Amino acid sequence: MTDETYTNPVLNADWSDPDVVRVGDDYYLTASSFGRVPGLPLLHSRDLVNWTLVGHALDRLEPAAVFDEPRHDCGVWAPSLRHHDDRFWIFWGDPDQGVFQINAPEIRGPWTKPHLLKEGKGLIDACPLWDDETGEAYLVHAWAKSRSGVKNRLTGHRMHPDGTSLLDEGKLIVDADRVPGWFTLEGPKLYKHDGWFWILAPAGGVETGWQGAFRSREFFGPYEEKVVLEQKDTDVNGPHQGGWVRTRSGEDWFLHFQQRGAYGRVVHLQPMRWGTDSWPVLGDEGAPVAVHRKPDLPPQPPAAPATDDDFPGGRHGRQWQWTANPGDGWATQHSGDGLRLTCVRSADTHDLRKLPNVLTQRLPGIPSAVEVGLRLDSEEPGARAGLAVLGDAFGWIGLQRGTDGTVHLVHRFAEAVAEHERDAEHPRPAPEGRATLRIEIGAGARCRFLADTGDGFRPSGQVFAATPWRWVGALLGLFAAAPGDGQGHAGAATFTQFRISAL
Repeated sequence: MTDETYTNPVLNADWSDPDVVRVGDDYYLTASSFGRVPGLPLLHSRDLVNWTLVGHALDRLEPAAVFDEPRHDCGVWAPSLRHHDDRFWIFWGDPDQGVFQINAPEIRGPWTKPHLLKEGKGLIDACPLWDDETGEAYLVHAWAKSRSGVKNRLTGHRMHPDGTSLLDEGKLIVDADRVPGWFTLEGPKLYKHDGWFWILAPAGGVETGWQGAFRSREFFGPYEEKVVLEQKDTDVNGPHQGGWVRTRSGEDWFLHFQQRGAYGRVVHLQPMRWGTDSWPVLGDEGAPVAVHRKPDLPPQPPAAPATDDDFPGGRHGRQWQWTANPGDGWATQHSGDGLRLTCVRSADTHDLRKLPNVLTQRLPGIPSAVEVGLRLDSEEPGARAGLAVLGDAFGWIGLQRGTDGTVHLVHRFAEAVAEHERDAEHPRPAPEGRATLRIEIGAGARCRFLADTGDGFRPSGQVFAATPWRWVGALLGLFAAAPGDGQGHAGAATFTQFRISAL
């Protein structure tokens, strides 16, 4: 990369199912957040290459009773971000509830409470369109077969221009079962351009598929289709779902994801132009680019979503999300630095996948070292706290108080099929009740655990290969817990100086 070029991915972590919009000279992006809270991350850029996280649009998931426990693959799927009538709008599908909508006067809010626009099972990947020429509004969505028994098709509706209701029962507007070779059509993004209704939508699955374009003179069809981006001879497998944005000067760009296993869905930026046949041409004649000229936009300093955190006053940065709706008192504010997490009592202490009080952020997409300081303050026997790599399988290293009052360094893991964790190495004393924890993440998301309890860093256990959840990349997590029936708290643990550095 030079000052005139960029290198993909521009967001090298799990920013799944991105969508993008321009407002003036600013670009905003949101992504799927599934069952993590807060949800609907909001990113900002001035050049489409350098992005920062400026907040979240969704404070809690509803209904609260459902999301008070982890539901890692559920919740917010594939949102669409738009700006209309001087407001920001986000539409998404919850596969178990239906299509939701929220809106706000500014990107940082205040955002309205979620409004259920269309109730039903398996309704996903919703996207609105306000037609400035006619004043009419539309909605398109895809289907999740796991809930509805239906997939590979898109349904369209007329929508009230205020975004509060649909005006018809809906119509099948694209049936990809009728398109030879197409399967798992999903993720539609709806646009109006040059007198055509356009749907940009991927098919073929996230690991091996392609990006398609559909066009029709009428919203309800019929639509014709074309593959506009595919892997070809590149190493970008299954270039998938994303959004089109046009700069003020008229350049077209497309942001989409690539599935990278435990690293999740990283985001690429592709040049886009309109061919002589009036179809969009993405990347390098339909193949993803690795390095390309930057958009013709004012130069910006390098930037990326924050990762490091000193936890000033006990507060954590925007990059952190809980694995469920947070409870009162899980984190305590105070006058110094350091994250003071309460050891929440739980019957599932031995399975981090079931704990709602795990504070997470995304696994970095490059070889990295993760470090954090930990002091276990709880006097409760069995109280524990640590640093985890969390996915369908998980591993963690941290501190635990024994029945005799002493504190030990422990390192535990669980395979994807295991219901409980087990030791990765024999516990060893941590005389001061303190440790600096370290995870070195190498190629292929292979993780090496280390700890310093006062005599320098020592490796612990075998190398652990991080795994994703079904749709979600692996996460880094901080947690504090104690055995019990889920009622009450048992002291606290303090984390300091969280750092991620390149290896």
